[in-house]
Amino acid sequence: MKKNIHPEFFDQATITCSCGAVFTVGATQKEMDVEICSQCHPFYTGKKKTLDTTGRVERFKKLTEKSDARKENLKKSRAQKKTTAKKTPAKKK
Repeated sequence: MKKNIHPEFFDQATITCSCGAVFTVGATQKEMDVEICSQCHPFYTGKKKTLDTTGRVERFKKLTEKSDARKENLKKSRAQKKTTAKKTPAKKK
């Protein structure tokens, strides 16, 4: 191995999760903060948890609701056009 090119290795590095869990592992940084760990990750806990920091979930829900409303309005307007077309007699030339 070449000397002076490798980062310093810390045997007792502490990893702190946003849920409050603290782990001690070997790493190249002495302290690290993470957003999610094995104690709070839905895959490991079996609990469904939505982690939304920028509002993307709400924006997606609004878009789907708006899309569904447009589809319903389109269906209603088509149904109204069909019923009005059936009621009006065809014009003779």
